Amino acid sequence: MKSILEKLELHPLQMELGEIEILENDISKVKEKLNQELQAVGFDLLDDKRTKTIEKIKNRIIDLVQNKSGKLDIKLSDYLTQEIHQDYSSLSNLFTEVEGTTIEKFYILQKIEKVKELLVYDELTLSEIAYQLNYSSTAYLSNQFKKVTGLTPSHFKKLGTIKRNSLEDL
Repeated sequence: MKSILEKLELHPLQMELGEIEILENDISKVKEKLNQELQAVGFDLLDDKRTKTIEKIKNRIIDLVQNKSGKLDIKLSDYLTQEIHQDYSSLSNLFTEVEGTTIEKFYILQKIEKVKELLVYDELTLSEIAYQLNYSSTAYLSNQFKKVTGLTPSHFKKLGTIKRNSLEDL
């Protein structure tokens, strides 16, 4: 990613999951070329505020589940409000309007995908997975898993990777 920016003589200030902040205020001269370069490697340039906000929400949730094991000391709504610096009700309304699902359902889908990944790796018991992903009990995890996938965790484990979705498909 950095090489694309350097090639276009743009200077990144900060790079994190799904976001890059650059020094330049006006990229109009290289915007089309930047978009082409990004698309060539599977990314899109987001420059409308609504789309950026949706991507921030998704990125924060994905990061929370993948890198922080879904552990929160506060409610998801408070976490997103703190991270994105916007009122949760406006975030929730925007997300539902654009994505056709709620933030909470998206969060649950991300957690279930992580559960699938951990089941396929076969290194942790279901109890350990429930604990790692901050579920209150193994039974609650199993019920939510079955509700989302239509399968019990043990049946899914027998099927293997066949039922996993890529993050882009969620």
